[in-house]
Amino acid sequence: MFAESWDLTKPTMADDIVREVGHVDILIANLAYPQHIPSRSRETDADLEYAMQRIMYPLHRLTRAVLPQMLRRKRGKIVVVGSATSLRGRKGGVSVYGAARGAQHGYMKNVAMEVAPYVNVNATAQTYVDNLTYWPMAYRETEEFRERMAENPAARLATGRECAQTVLFLAGPESDFFYGQIIPFAGGWTV
Repeated sequence: MFAESWDLTKPTMADDIVREVGHVDILIANLAYPQHIPSRSRETDADLEYAMQRIMYPLHRLTRAVLPQMLRRKRGKIVVVGSATSLRGRKGGVSVYGAARGAQHGYMKNVAMEVAPYVNVNATAQTYVDNLTYWPMAYRETEEFRERMAENPAARLATGRECAQTVLFLAGPESDFFYGQIIPFAGGWTV
């Protein structure tokens, strides 16, 4: 098992990683970047490119790198750890982020249909998960955070363990009948 922070903005990095790792049965693509939230309607082309270089392009590159061996073996799992922002819009200057996450989900659904029944490709759509990349401690002290928590039916942040159990379900044999599915993990926020 490998859990690394490689610079996947480099076009050849995914191929290099898979060459180094070798045999891959399960790819869990948990791609993220620290966000800066611009003022409403001020997201630029550069902001979109930044998001796509960190969210969408690495998913494509990693998938492209592992699929040949999975298809040769006629088995494998790809799990995209995505965001519920692509399932339900929200205000606050995250349209570019939501678009990049939506691109991940669209890509995943189509790849899933192309490689079924041999490779299961599925995703989570999470939010309200306790992680410092998206919920820094300073942000948790703000009125904006309190307003966002008021929109959350669960009224709390999920633990990383709770989220990991959903990802592990998609990575394990229990999900062998799942293809192109997105499981919301958002405390009821996407309902």
